[in-house]
Amino acid sequence: MSKGNNGNPNTMNPDDAAPGTTANAEASDAGNPSASNPSAGAKQRKKGVPRGGVIGGVLSAVALVAAGAGLVSAASLTPQSTASRHLEAPVAAVPAGSSVGVCPGPARLLEGTPVGTDPQFSPDSGTAKTAVSAAVLGSSAGVVPASRLAPLKGAPLAEIAQGAAAGSTPAPAVRTPVLLAGVVSQREVDNISVLSADAQDNHQAAAGAVLSYTAEDGDLQGSAAAACQQPGNDLWLVGANTALGRSAVLNLTNASSTPATVSLDLFGSEGPMQAPGSRGLLVAPGSTRAIVLAGLAPGQERLGVRVRSTGGPVAAVIQQSVLRGLTPGGVDFITPGTAPSVGQVASGLQIQDPAALATLTAKPGFADAGPALEIAVPGAADAVVEVKLYGRDGQKALPGGGVVTAKAGAVTEVSLAGVPAGTYTVAASSDVSFAATARLTQGLKPEDAADIAFSAASARLGSQHIVAVPGTGDRQLVFGAPEGKASVSYTPITADGKIRAAATADIAGGTTVAIKIPADVGGSPLVGYVVSAAGDPAYGALLLGRDGGQDISTVAVAPEAAGEQKVPVTLGY
Repeated sequence: MSKGNNGNPNTMNPDDAAPGTTANAEASDAGNPSASNPSAGAKQRKKGVPRGGVIGGVLSAVALVAAGAGLVSAASLTPQSTASRHLEAPVAAVPAGSSVGVCPGPARLLEGTPVGTDPQFSPDSGTAKTAVSAAVLGSSAGVVPASRLAPLKGAPLAEIAQGAAAGSTPAPAVRTPVLLAGVVSQREVDNISVLSADAQDNHQAAAGAVLSYTAEDGDLQGSAAAACQQPGNDLWLVGANTALGRSAVLNLTNASSTPATVSLDLFGSEGPMQAPGSRGLLVAPGSTRAIVLAGLAPGQERLGVRVRSTGGPVAAVIQQSVLRGLTPGGVDFITPGTAPSVGQVASGLQIQDPAALATLTAKPGFADAGPALEIAVPGAADAVVEVKLYGRDGQKALPGGGVVTAKAGAVTEVSLAGVPAGTYTVAASSDVSFAATARLTQGLKPEDAADIAFSAASARLGSQHIVAVPGTGDRQLVFGAPEGKASVSYTPITADGKIRAAATADIAGGTTVAIKIPADVGGSPLVGYVVSAAGDPAYGALLLGRDGGQDISTVAVAPEAAGEQKVPVTLGY
């Protein structure tokens, strides 16, 4: 989650670099009447100040200037080492800001076939439910930072913690840390919400939230889930589809107090797309703007979107749904993945039986009913990408070899079907930067409702990630270590605010482990985990489903909280 600054927290005004300079100058002038009023000095000389004293002062000043010039000349003639001429830029500490996570609103069905940035939505189905679960980690002194779950505008939905009172004395250090958390368990919501937590001890609060949607009827039957998102100014979303029977709606949310101007870069199946209305989109503070992507890029089976914002940072999510005739094909949220790089990893992939998938995807209209990796190459050069799948027993070879040439400026699809059914981590590498998202499916009978999910590429695990967990359904933690051995600890957080005993998963290199999440720990419902990793790079995701149903959703582990940062500052004009 991000700092709660509306602009760039690392930008510093040169006028603020030396706050005491002007005040000191004014104080000196206040003691010298001739500094602000030249005539006052003349009046004092008329009252008896010896003119010789003035001349003597001038001669003394000349002598000092001459001596100073001699010193400068001597210094310029003295040889200087390279180190003495090297000046490091001063470093300024930037305090940690508030933690902010924007949760998408419920999935909603478009009315008719609107095109534009102000779509109309039909009412939710009778069985649709949308809820947010959240956790905010307390300090070692047992103080949970001031935090709340609230709509974009209006009174909070839930006050999680009040935090320490302003000006209060810090709690004394304790020998045994008091492990507590503030929690929200399955709070039903009907619109976009924001989890915010104040900084504590000059560190951003460790906080996380997840939104879950389920429906058992209607065109949006299925499940969708997304982590509440850190706003940013440059976001990549890959995997959208605007072909017949597919609906993709991009929602841009500005939770800051600064207006945001957003431009969209579109990457289609054949290359970059120039679309009127994709530039200069104004998103007012505390508001959301919905954009039907079919109005900008119609008929695209593969679509990637880069969201760039100036001014306030924004959160971006694509609601993607499929309808094959009258049969629902699933719904999910496409969230931003890591920025383009030469290596991308996504975890939490559940792949069905390969033979049944081959039969299903061969039918007309079901080509996108199988698992795949969507690759967007933003540069001007094609990328030769190698794709590897790692399961419980190690790497599994893809039938096509796993090497593909991805066209520059376009989105390329690599099928992940053909491997044994199971849970996987996918790793892709190239000599050209690219962005990637994995598409997953659930359901093998064409006459039955199915579901889809998207697992965006994520960053490697660090320390103290907060993974909030929905309160119902079949839930698993999935960790993968593509390169070498890793150790991942996962510590339960329960609804009573307690941090329970940690467990550890040792992951062999090139494998994936899946851990079933219990309904409760110590008699209290489980709300989330504190996840930390050590060793070689490890990646994680939350895999969600429903017992007896075809639902599937994945949520990548969100980045860890940030502490105080130090940035170089240049003084000048």
